[in-house]
Amino acid sequence: MARSATAPDSGESRTAAIRRLARSEPAAAAAMLAGLLADRFGMAAEGIVLTADRYALNSLSGVFAAGGARYFFKFHQEEGEAAMGGEYYRARLLAEAGLPVDQPLFVSAEPGEQVLVYARRDSPRLADILRAIDLDPADGRAAGVCRAEAGLCAALLAVYRRSLHPVTPAEAAAEPIHRLFHARLTDPQAGGGRRYPGGRLAAYYLGRRVALPGAELDWDDFAARRWRINGVAHAEPLAALFDAAAARLAPERLADAGGVTAHGDAHAANLWYEEGPGGPRLTLYDPAFAGAAVPALMAEIKPTFHNVLAHPLWLYDPAEAAARYPARVRLRRGWVEVETGCVPTPVRRALLGVKAAALWRPLLATLAGRGMLPDDWRRVVRLGLFLCPTLVMNLRAGEGRREPAASAIGFAAAVAAGSPPEDGDDLVAAFLDAIDPALPEAAARARAAAICPEESLPP
Repeated sequence: MARSATAPDSGESRTAAIRRLARSEPAAAAAMLAGLLADRFGMAAEGIVLTADRYALNSLSGVFAAGGARYFFKFHQEEGEAAMGGEYYRARLLAEAGLPVDQPLFVSAEPGEQVLVYARRDSPRLADILRAIDLDPADGRAAGVCRAEAGLCAALLAVYRRSLHPVTPAEAAAEPIHRLFHARLTDPQAGGGRRYPGGRLAAYYLGRRVALPGAELDWDDFAARRWRINGVAHAEPLAALFDAAAARLAPERLADAGGVTAHGDAHAANLWYEEGPGGPRLTLYDPAFAGAAVPALMAEIKPTFHNVLAHPLWLYDPAEAAARYPARVRLRRGWVEVETGCVPTPVRRALLGVKAAALWRPLLATLAGRGMLPDDWRRVVRLGLFLCPTLVMNLRAGEGRREPAASAIGFAAAVAAGSPPEDGDDLVAAFLDAIDPALPEAAARARAAAICPEESLPP
């Protein structure tokens, strides 16, 4: 198919060029997008408006009109995606499995040219509703959000149980979800395979300086230090967690828990929130990483982190988080000590409680019952959670309006997700206990209460 006259000629893909231009030259980005839509779908797009979206960390969305109809578009773009295997944007897969998913009207799945076009909706996203509740606890929609989450969890669990099946290492490795995790740690090698360290890990952190409130460290020094977060010591430093993730989250190794049909990236900005006669409900969209053999332990990692542990504000609104939640940082020999009040709000903790009880615990029980739950499942979940914030964007100060305080909060949240506490308790430890199928029901309920105490539940 012929390229648009506005296509880049430097080897950069069109989607990469459009995302880059959108930040500084939106008119040029819109013109290039119009060429992409014309080439891929024969659409004469008019009135293109690119969305200024805090949640579009690796994607771009917006609206346009064509032929008298209104449309919404979105695409996800990763570095080096043209060299990655696996099918992109399996749009029908989730609907055929029985999940509530918005079906795109037009799909281009070719890496570098990928884009989904939907009929335009006026519904808010779950991300927008949750942010409003975070900032105004009297908002009144928290209970509805939790009911909607419970409904989605029931649908997801049914599909995961129905679709769970043994997969070979090659089948597990072919799934595009690894672009969100292991591929961001590594670089492709000419003879095949991938080299660690590389990818975003190298681009964001290796050889860089890290600015904290009142101090600045070389990456190697910073990454070798252990952490004490709000008084709780954690066992492993950043460098050890990245090393462990590169080994244990290697795509072939994740075949041990089987594969399921999953969206893989169903965070709150990929969920429409709708009120209706039957109550509030959530609808999935943007299935860039959907698959039929998604490693079962990875299917819910992204929404678990990004809908709960990435809040309030520090990942998506770092400047506002720094203003609202100061962080006190002390450097001691071999340690980073952080004190901060930036912890998940009651509605976020309530969501985590719903997801623990309605999805994670029964899913792990199903895996255990079929002899497919690895002994180190906690390690896999923690390492997946750890990679979510560290590789979705650069957490160092000075990147993306991120101040030293917000950087410290971000790295602390990543370590707390990835490394178990040594001498105390925290939210992630309570969550993992609550979903452990080997824990008696009463004990699991007690740990669930630590996630979301009854007095903080929405009415």
